[in-house]
Amino acid sequence: MQFEDLKIIAPVLQALKEKHYTNPTPIQEKSIPLILERNDVLGSAQTGTGKTAAFAVPILQHLLTDRQQNSKQRRIKSLIVTPTRELAIQIGESFTDYGKYTKLKNTVVFGGVNQNSQTNILRKGVDILVATPGRLLDLMNQGFISLKDVEYFVLDEADRMLDMGFINDIKKIITKLPVKRQSLFFSATMPDNIIALSRKILKNPVKVSVSPVSSTADTIQQYLYYTNRSTKNDLLIHILEKEKIGQALLFSRTKHGADRIVRNLRKKKIAAEAIHGDKSQNQRQKALKQFKDHKIKVLVATDIAARGIDIDKLRYVINYDIPNIAETYVHRIGRSGRAGETGVAISICEPEENAYIKDIEKLIRRKIELAANNPFPQTDKPMTEKEKKEWEKEKQRRKQAFFAARKQKVAKTGSGRYSR
Repeated sequence: MQFEDLKIIAPVLQALKEKHYTNPTPIQEKSIPLILERNDVLGSAQTGTGKTAAFAVPILQHLLTDRQQNSKQRRIKSLIVTPTRELAIQIGESFTDYGKYTKLKNTVVFGGVNQNSQTNILRKGVDILVATPGRLLDLMNQGFISLKDVEYFVLDEADRMLDMGFINDIKKIITKLPVKRQSLFFSATMPDNIIALSRKILKNPVKVSVSPVSSTADTIQQYLYYTNRSTKNDLLIHILEKEKIGQALLFSRTKHGADRIVRNLRKKKIAAEAIHGDKSQNQRQKALKQFKDHKIKVLVATDIAARGIDIDKLRYVINYDIPNIAETYVHRIGRSGRAGETGVAISICEPEENAYIKDIEKLIRRKIELAANNPFPQTDKPMTEKEKKEWEKEKQRRKQAFFAARKQKVAKTGSGRYSR
């Protein structure tokens, strides 16, 4: 099937052709006709399957058709809510690309930056608003945004939205939307709490599901290194040099861990940057641009910050920390091997993560290939429950001592900033 077969109007179709979009992905092929028929849709598809175009293309078509019938002042007719700034920016860029011949206007609002540039655009009027929940509610409370004219509502990456604690924000937003609207709900996973939320948003939805979360692309080669916690960093350096990796997206479980990895890589003269929730919007966008421009070798990210990262022809993904949720592994490595390109996923596993590997292999129904010639093999055994508790207590003690020392130093010098 081709996009021409989906009854897409000429202005949008022309923009898709210029983006070299010829054949729709499965989620696009299934969703676009349903949305054009004005059905509510409950969509399940993993990262990298083309979800954005699946809802952006029919929304643009609806809005253009509606505008030809009604030429009133621009009001927000479509609202897309998404969890992260990076994903919001990416969705906004997609609407701009696909709608370049429609004269429809879109803008993106998100936190972490001064609101003035965003409110200036809102005052002029937009047809499509892409927003993160916090900034959206903030601007609504200030009177810059009204949702009373919204006809098309999209909740994207719903599972990540709940993971980030946005459930109450989402409920507040829903109460401000018109009852009569078309709603689209997309999520990579569909646990019970996501299904429950979808029932509050959708009316008689048509379910669309492609690429189950348990599947990994055949174009991705997967390798596993078992090692000790103390040798993880040494093994990482060895892998980067041995595999002659040009660039890699590396996943860390925590923000502090991401910063520590970057420091260790820089000590070895390896250019690296981190993106996570503690980084400002400008810092995150700068790091991503440097990576895309091949100015840094390793981009270290947490799972939440990585949502929305879209890097063409990314070959290597490295799991420095094995995720404790098996589905997350599938999402992570799915950032390589896109659009028919080949990819390589490398996982570095310490003893406490061995059980996570078993869960992942059970989910994907295959054994991850053990890497040959591992110079730092795993020799330690996983900690007992007693040892884990003692280790957690020691970590907490060290953390408290660190902040106490910092607070004392600030009090003595009378300068600096103390923030726990």
